Amino acid sequence: LPGVLAVGLPVAVGLIFRHFSASYQANSAIYAPGTVLPVPAIAGVPVNLAGAEAVAGLLMVGTIAGVLLAMLMNNGGGAWDNAKKFIETGQYGGKKSEAHKAAVVGDTVGDPFKDTAGPSLHVLIKLLATITLVLAPLFV
Repeated sequence: LPGVLAVGLPVAVGLIFRHFSASYQANSAIYAPGTVLPVPAIAGVPVNLAGAEAVAGLLMVGTIAGVLLAMLMNNGGGAWDNAKKFIETGQYGGKKSEAHKAAVVGDTVGDPFKDTAGPSLHVLIKLLATITLVLAPLFV
C-alpha cells in the first residue's frame, strides 16, 4: 500500500488539478501573431498548468519532508545504538541495570531506524521524483 501511494499520488494530484481546476478561456485567434498571450501558452495554444504546478509542489514538499524524516531516523537510530554501547561500558550501572534494559529496548527500535527505514526514504524520494519527471507531459 505505501508503494502504491508513492506511485499513485503524483499521478492523481496532477490529473485532478489539470482537469478540475479553472481552465483558461483565452482565444488565441483574436490576438495578432507574435503577441504575448495573457495566459500560459504552448505554440500559441493556451494551456492549463495547474496540474504541473500542483505536482511540482507535491514533489517539493515530499522531498523536504522525506529528507528531514530520513535524517531524524538515521541520527535517532544511531543515538539509541550508541546509548546502549555507552551503558555497556559501565556507565549508569552497566549491564543488568534498569538503564541497560531501557537501552536494549531503544536499540531494538534504533537498529531498524538507522539500517532500513531511514535509507529507504531516500529511495522513496528518488521514486517520487522519477515518477513525476516521467509523467510530466501528462500534467501539461
